[in-house]
Amino acid sequence: MTRATTPAQGVERARALLEEQARALTAVAGRIDEGFARGLALLAARTGKVVVSGVGKSGLVARKIAATLTSTGTPAFFLHPVEALHGDAGLVETGDVALVLSKSGAGDELDGVLPLFARLGVPVVALTEHADSPLARAAQAVIAFGPLDEAGGLGGAPTTSALVSMALGDALATALARDRGFKEDDFAFLHPGGVLGRRALLRVRDLMHTAPGLPSVGREETLHQALLAIMAGRLGLALVVDGAGVLCGVLTDGDLKRILLARGTDDLFATPVETVMNRSPRTIDGEALVAAAVRAMEENEPGPITALVVVDPAGRPEGVLHLHDCLRLGVR
Repeated sequence: MTRATTPAQGVERARALLEEQARALTAVAGRIDEGFARGLALLAARTGKVVVSGVGKSGLVARKIAATLTSTGTPAFFLHPVEALHGDAGLVETGDVALVLSKSGAGDELDGVLPLFARLGVPVVALTEHADSPLARAAQAVIAFGPLDEAGGLGGAPTTSALVSMALGDALATALARDRGFKEDDFAFLHPGGVLGRRALLRVRDLMHTAPGLPSVGREETLHQALLAIMAGRLGLALVVDGAGVLCGVLTDGDLKRILLARGTDDLFATPVETVMNRSPRTIDGEALVAAAVRAMEENEPGPITALVVVDPAGRPEGVLHLHDCLRLGVR
């Protein structure tokens, strides 16, 4: 097959695309106005997390922005608008602020998630091309980057718009970090590489919570008993064990919220915990490095988690490592 582009032409086209995108970024920088300031103020004033949402390519950019926010000290997570309608809405709480990405600012996929935010009183910051769009009209702050030509000459492929959205997300994340006095050392600690560099020999066993303070219930016990264990343990979860003390599953406070949202309160707390527990909890060996534990929590699928269960070779819980324990190391 004959190639349509020579190597030299490929280099020139790449340079032309990058130059076109650079001009677009410069143009958008000149359009940043009070909308960006309002969005930044809403995000800075939140008492909860930043819920970053989008579909398609905007969703991929949203995931990256959520990761950047988290790594620079702003708690954030990605919420897919469709998955929000199938249980993940329970992750959203009063005090959160939503950052919603959509180039067009329109589309049926937003019809479910925007009413959810409104019902929970969660302010919306829109990141979109169009200042007059359904998304913008539903938002409390609008960061509109204006019309853009997509670089590369491939029609609607979102090249420049995706780059601009990502850059604006970085601008929000870094502004929030600087507003809180977040320093380079703080980033080095939150990033697993920083933990490896400064705490190379620190093991999970050195930080984990151990018995008798571990919150646990038998698999035959009820959600009411599990809730009491979660509250007493102050780790955001309860371990579910069988008669031999082997770990069968976990129940987190997030699980409880999703169950409550899906089923309501009728006979809820009399439900046997084994019917609703997570039967595949994330575990780790006590001799693992804390850095590996942080990475496992951050890179968990389908989303980040805040705790790992430490088990012995027989599968019995030895401890629980919470992300907050890692953050309290205070590397400076």
